[in-house]
Amino acid sequence: MKVLVIDVGGTHVKILATGQEESREFESAPTMTARQMVAGVKKLAGSWRYDAVSIGYPGAVARNRPVAEPHNLGRGWVSFDFEAAFGCRVKVINDAAMQALGSYDGGNMLFLGLGTGLGTTIIVEGTVVPMEVGHLPYRQATFEDYVGRRGLERLGKKRWRRHVAEVIELLRGALLPDEIVLGGGNADKMRDLPPACRLGTNANAFVGGFRLWAAKRAPKSVARSTRAGSKRAGARRKGK
Repeated sequence: MKVLVIDVGGTHVKILATGQEESREFESAPTMTARQMVAGVKKLAGSWRYDAVSIGYPGAVARNRPVAEPHNLGRGWVSFDFEAAFGCRVKVINDAAMQALGSYDGGNMLFLGLGTGLGTTIIVEGTVVPMEVGHLPYRQATFEDYVGRRGLERLGKKRWRRHVAEVIELLRGALLPDEIVLGGGNADKMRDLPPACRLGTNANAFVGGFRLWAAKRAPKSVARSTRAGSKRAGARRKGK
């Protein structure tokens, strides 16, 4: 099966298809809608052939569709029918979760995407748990305001790095990961990495998009784990 992977970001939309050696991209914009994204992707993909699509979406996703409009793009994403627009099966996943999946080597891994905002995902023994930590309070604003692109531009690299290091340690203490992977367009601006941290690459987003379809079993989800937990709880109640 040939898969088209789409990584939707606040500044660029990047695409890669099975069998292609080089990705392609076009600039996004604060007003870009889902319909405009699809049109741009189809034009850019040209003669590429694909049977399915993976979309890394810069916002919250549940049950294979966006549940909130993106903070750095236009409107109309939540109600958009991606399968009808592409004419094939589509899987939508949070963009940080897609890159995290492509970076995952096992154990408990925390992924932090340092890009336009702050993407966050933790994978616990194969269970992918996307989070929206970036909009939680930090200092005088939010995590994203300090370690996202706005923070980098406002603070400068030196102070920005200090805040990234502080955020890493705060989240490490709360989530207790085995390792932390830094991805996103600004990750390479970090100099000395904290312990048990490594740099990922943006290419891992494509790896994650292909893994969504290549795995014999889809990656475990929070919902699936919750249902399993409910069954175990019910079994315990019956045994009493």
